[in-house]
Amino acid sequence: MQKKNYFIVIIYFLSIINLLSSYSAQALEVSQGNISTKEYNWYFKHKENGVPPEAPVETAYFTSKYDCFYLGDTSKKIIYLTFDEGYENGYTEPILDVLKKHKAPAAFFVVKPYITTNPQIIKRMVEEGHLVCNHSSHHPSMASIRDQDKFNKELSDVEDAFREVTGKNMPKYFRPPMGKYSEQSLLYTKSYGYKTIFWSFAYADWEPNRQPSAEFARKRILDRTHNGAIILLHAVSKTNAEILDSLITEWKARGYEIKSLEEIDKR
Repeated sequence: MQKKNYFIVIIYFLSIINLLSSYSAQALEVSQGNISTKEYNWYFKHKENGVPPEAPVETAYFTSKYDCFYLGDTSKKIIYLTFDEGYENGYTEPILDVLKKHKAPAAFFVVKPYITTNPQIIKRMVEEGHLVCNHSSHHPSMASIRDQDKFNKELSDVEDAFREVTGKNMPKYFRPPMGKYSEQSLLYTKSYGYKTIFWSFAYADWEPNRQPSAEFARKRILDRTHNGAIILLHAVSKTNAEILDSLITEWKARGYEIKSLEEIDKR
């Protein structure tokens, strides 16, 4: 019996030593500037309806260091409405009409070709008080770009296109294409002066030929709405354009306010 307990104690101490070694290696890697380039996919872990979800546990140790947000103020009934814009599918103007009707601000994350091919829509977004934000020039996995100058160019090319159309500087919010990121890509993003904006709600709305029904989409979005939600919708979605008016009406009826991403900076 004593011999068995002896082996248990040895195994316990070995496990502690291995754990400490792992943390030490991680700390040494960071202190030497060897930031990890391992690619991750952003996701959120749903807990229950109406409750803010959890962020990926495997990257929590570094995302908090690089001005990353997937939630806003969870103490209040606030929603941050965001749209990703890869190309125009005819629904952005109707979406803007609804936002104008409700005086609801939104953030549109755009790629460079969207700006150059839709300058009038970009101007309208700005004129009506929305944020037009950076979604990269070519929509690559930013984690795959190891050279910092090339990384920065993905951001600066969008800024230049936006400035040419509007005469203004682009707000410093970035959404990584496809939600792909690494510790290095987040470091590069922060070093360039940007905040990384992930999301706490999204659903399969991005394929024009596989649109969810209005009934399903409306129920899913309302069920999963929570305090501080950063909601990701795609503006190519016919369904989103159809249900947005009723969504905002219902959110208001439930006591939610739609705020600009700029409010995140005031937390």
